[in-house]
Amino acid sequence: MSWRDDYKRKLCTAEEAVRHIKSGDALFLGHCVGEPKALVEAMVANAEQYENVEIKQMVNIGGGPYAAPEMAKHFRVNSIFAGASVRDAIVEGRADFTPCFFHEVPKLIREGKLRCDVAMAQVTPPDSEGYCSLGTSIDYTYQAVKSAKTVIVQVNDQVPNTFGDKVHVDDFDYIVEASVPLIELKPGKITEVEERIGSHCADLVEDRSTLQLGIGGIPDAVMLFLGHKKDLGIHSEMISDGTLALYEKGVITGKYKSFDKEKMLVTFLMGTKKLYDFAHENPEVLARTVDYTNHPAVIMKQYKMVSINSAIQVDLQGQVVSEAIGLRQFSGVGGQVDFVRGTSMSDGGKAIIAIPSVTVKKDGTMISKIVPFVDQGAPITTSRNDVDYVVTEFGIAPLKGKSLRERARNLIDIAHPSVKDELALEFEKRFHAVL
Repeated sequence: MSWRDDYKRKLCTAEEAVRHIKSGDALFLGHCVGEPKALVEAMVANAEQYENVEIKQMVNIGGGPYAAPEMAKHFRVNSIFAGASVRDAIVEGRADFTPCFFHEVPKLIREGKLRCDVAMAQVTPPDSEGYCSLGTSIDYTYQAVKSAKTVIVQVNDQVPNTFGDKVHVDDFDYIVEASVPLIELKPGKITEVEERIGSHCADLVEDRSTLQLGIGGIPDAVMLFLGHKKDLGIHSEMISDGTLALYEKGVITGKYKSFDKEKMLVTFLMGTKKLYDFAHENPEVLARTVDYTNHPAVIMKQYKMVSINSAIQVDLQGQVVSEAIGLRQFSGVGGQVDFVRGTSMSDGGKAIIAIPSVTVKKDGTMISKIVPFVDQGAPITTSRNDVDYVVTEFGIAPLKGKSLRERARNLIDIAHPSVKDELALEFEKRFHAVL
């Protein structure tokens, strides 16, 4: 049977496809923008037919209707990155959280430590040989498609066809055609604080460096101050719209990357239609699985690797909390430790934790991000041994090779003025010395 005949044989409606999900199944959903909207809607509409289907996913930006209180009997989310739609469910005991490094997720699926009975993903229409691109989300989604007993895909002609790891019609059990616009994340307005942080981060970036950046105000602000740099490269778990401006200026060339030269390497995309259109059939964008892009042993081979990540708290030892507020799970480790460790082992590498000095609550209360002690119950995401630089709007605190006393002094130097006296008292108590 040709792949075209096989494709036609597997075609069905979304309603028909989701009937093949069974109670008790462990179901992996495509990551982030790769979530198959038509399939999720059909599954939720069919909820009465299921009990205790375990839904596994990292970043969810599709609203997470399966995590609603009324769905508790039918679905139980087991999140690998607690996004906004599942945080309350985790706190209320209706959902679970599984901590793990992003680069290890495919391995955990292969080994059965993260059970995967069903995979639901979004793909491009097949090419002339029957191969489909996962487009915006290769990451762990590729491995879920390869490992699941039942694979249901939404073929969406609005998904960008990206170069890199592909899946084949042979991998699918049920195919649903549904043309649906991709979820877009519009860039926010960059604040003055973020601009100052971006400027300090950019000071650490040398010509011919290779960058890992995320999404949000701080990464976009960093980009604002890199316009005069030369021949930068991209080796990142993702890129967003902020990357495009630098590329268009000729700043990003990738000429001096140690490997994947002249390619922007990613494992997923998150941004606007402009970004997705840019990535479509663009040989300069290479989309690979996360156990390649994020593996520290791969990252370390890039010359002058620079990673920029954020955090919730940094204590005076340099311990970084990035995924929880006390015991309340807020997000996940994602690729932070993958890149911090890989970057730290890179020749000329610099691993940066970039944060505003305070979080300002709705009532105007300021909460310092540089603290004497992390909140009770909060997990340490990046250890004090791994941290290289911490940056706030007040400057740069180098930590690698620094004693505990030097670290504390450097971190207090970049803390918000409103907490410096408190931190100085802790310094004197801890080190029997005046700051």
